[in-house]
Amino acid sequence: MSITAAMVKELREKSGAGMMDCKTALTEAGGDMEAAVDWLRTKGLAKAAKKADRVAAEGLVGVASEGTKAAVIELNSETDFVARNEGFQELVSNVAKVAVGTDGSVEAVSTANLGGKPVADAITDAIATIGENMTLRRTAVLAVNEGVVATYVHSSVADGLGKIGVLVALESAGDKDKLNGLGRQIAMHVAATSPLSLNTEQLDPAVVEREKSVFSEQARESGKPDNIIEKMVEGRLRKFYEEVTLVKQAFVINPDLTVEQAVEALAKEIGAEVKLTGFVRFALGEGIEKEEQDFAAEVAAATGQ
Repeated sequence: MSITAAMVKELREKSGAGMMDCKTALTEAGGDMEAAVDWLRTKGLAKAAKKADRVAAEGLVGVASEGTKAAVIELNSETDFVARNEGFQELVSNVAKVAVGTDGSVEAVSTANLGGKPVADAITDAIATIGENMTLRRTAVLAVNEGVVATYVHSSVADGLGKIGVLVALESAGDKDKLNGLGRQIAMHVAATSPLSLNTEQLDPAVVEREKSVFSEQARESGKPDNIIEKMVEGRLRKFYEEVTLVKQAFVINPDLTVEQAVEALAKEIGAEVKLTGFVRFALGEGIEKEEQDFAAEVAAATGQ
């Protein structure tokens, strides 16, 4: 496969590696971009690419809670200007409140009643009024039988509205104020660290296998015997789990503790069992490829130059 300059440029932006290294990686990988990233990582020339770093979209994330249940939604717009519109902000806030009473699916939220009409129709009306396309991209709900679902919004533009929304569920019969206090701190931690899963059991097996493969190749580069390589891979996997699973991460509020240990400390303090049962993190535009406009090219095309 022919390796183009555009492919090299894309890989360089993803990996931060040098141009010639990127070209070599793409050649070795037969043009496969993800395989090329892995090749660079194996050679110690790049870190894992984070797709979230390369994507963006406008709009707002909204959170709402009621009792032992909370919801987070993402409503996208075409421009950040619309996200600052009071009417749009009110719409996002109301959709989040409606979502609390659903099962958390986009379909359920879209068909739920908002001001006497389905949410989907309310969004259509807003599109006609504001004059910009909008999409209810994703929704989620967390609930506990007893305890709290704490919420946190980062880069807040109004109450419950911002660029990142987080829910954290803590099951416990203990003091609700203290539970909510820790839950909010953990939600702030999640906003900052973006863990891949709650624990190792919930990690995507494909992600684990990919990391294991990269670690194995890196270890073999050392030329050490297989039994040593196996231990090296195990050690690097443990470190990986500490970096990407919420319960094993160092708690940003108190780095001397893991999040798991912080929960255990609260349980001792309030004299009741506390279980961290789940979390949800929505970052605005995550996973959406934002169209890049080449204004110079557009002008040239329009003027025939």
